[in-house]
Amino acid sequence: MKSDLPNNSEGSSHGQILRSSVLIGGSQALVLLVGVARTKILAVLLGPAGFGLMSVYMAIGDLAAGIASLGVDRSGVREIAVAVGSGEEERIASTSKVVKQLSLVLGVAGALLLVVVSPFVAQATFGEDSFAIGVAIIALMVLCKVITGGQMALVQGLRRIRDLAIIGIVGALVGGLLSVTVVFYYGEDSVAFAVVGIAVGALIVSLWFSRPARIGLSAPANNDFRRHAGNLIKLGFAFMASAILMLGASYVVRILVIRFEGLQAAGFYQAAWALGGLYVGTILQAMGADFYPRLSASISDSKKVNRLVNEQTHVSLLLAGPGIAATIGGSSVLLALFYSAEFVEATSVLHWVCFGMALRVITWPIGYIIVAHGRQVIFFLTELVWAVVNVLLSWLSVIQFGLVGVGVAFFLSYVLHSFMIYPIVRNLTGFRWTRANIQLGILYLALTSLTLIVVQVLSPWQAFAFGAAIFVVTGLLSVKSLFALFEPESIPKPLRVFHRLFGSAA
Repeated sequence: MKSDLPNNSEGSSHGQILRSSVLIGGSQALVLLVGVARTKILAVLLGPAGFGLMSVYMAIGDLAAGIASLGVDRSGVREIAVAVGSGEEERIASTSKVVKQLSLVLGVAGALLLVVVSPFVAQATFGEDSFAIGVAIIALMVLCKVITGGQMALVQGLRRIRDLAIIGIVGALVGGLLSVTVVFYYGEDSVAFAVVGIAVGALIVSLWFSRPARIGLSAPANNDFRRHAGNLIKLGFAFMASAILMLGASYVVRILVIRFEGLQAAGFYQAAWALGGLYVGTILQAMGADFYPRLSASISDSKKVNRLVNEQTHVSLLLAGPGIAATIGGSSVLLALFYSAEFVEATSVLHWVCFGMALRVITWPIGYIIVAHGRQVIFFLTELVWAVVNVLLSWLSVIQFGLVGVGVAFFLSYVLHSFMIYPIVRNLTGFRWTRANIQLGILYLALTSLTLIVVQVLSPWQAFAFGAAIFVVTGLLSVKSLFALFEPESIPKPLRVFHRLFGSAA
């Protein structure tokens, strides 16, 4: 598979993309192993209903944290990255300290507010206020997540990719141990505390790795907190609004599932959502960790921005395509292995979630152009349209088709998002997908569709074997195509043995 993307000699960022993808992707693989173990244990201990309750509590906490953060975790990354690009040490130090201080203030305020409104949230979510105490406990999760967001913004903005990877691994391990221990000893009554445990683990680890002494920054004595905080909040408002829309849509969809299909169905939906995003999440995590700061630092150069986005899209498609097709092929077996045999009912939902995730891989890189440009209003409006469409389609589909309709709605909402976002970025930077990316995107969408059709007539284990075969064959082709983009010296050391095997034949 040949590419019309520039090679390294033309200033290509493929080497940087692959290095960050290997580092973040490798760490995410370990995080996934920890998450799989944690999820498996919790699913067995809690069952579908208890697992569904846990997913709802997490949705509430994520939504509240998204509101409380005011988008500072995202705007902080951009502002720190821009400061790093300017080379002004005082600006870097000032922005970094304000991000951390502001996150603490917002975290405390958000947690207190959730405690106050917990009876109303419980009534709106479950139709009764007996869950109010659980919702109030989730306020601790909000506090931890908002503070953690500030620490992570500092590490990511400075492009400390190694530290970012370590935080992910160790944080998942500590949080997983805390949550499983709580549920093991105290059962379903401790679900809210188990959710808090995950956030506490992430906070402890992020605090350690974002210490000023570790990062090498010291804030200036006359730090103008109000001025810096005002700038961060102004820029972060669009991010906050986007987070509210995304998390709010997820929250409302779960309410729809509970009201029309029951709490057990909510557990099935959470299982499909988590498994469907497992592999793609690794790709997107790597993208956000390094690509977003690099794009922000180069945003004044439209030609360079467009090249960076096309290169990121190309690498992401090559990495994600095989995994998405394999997940569809092995869906029934994977649900049983990752959760329990009871969760196999989520198979059809998982298929459609995978289709939606495939479109995410295509649209997310170009969406970063809007974010890096700081076009808050445009960014907010695109997210608003997506959220409204997703909720409306979910409502109509769950009534008509049951639980599987929610998965179909997720996919269709990203079809609309794809057609909406492309003309916007064309107007901002003159962006065009390269011919290689168009061909590759069509190829992998066709492969995913073919896999879905084939698995309908196979038994679960036959489908699993088919998915594994698809993963191996397309994975090898992707590896060959990836190595064709690089000079040998730009290949990360852990991958050079594979380059010797496949690079010359690419």
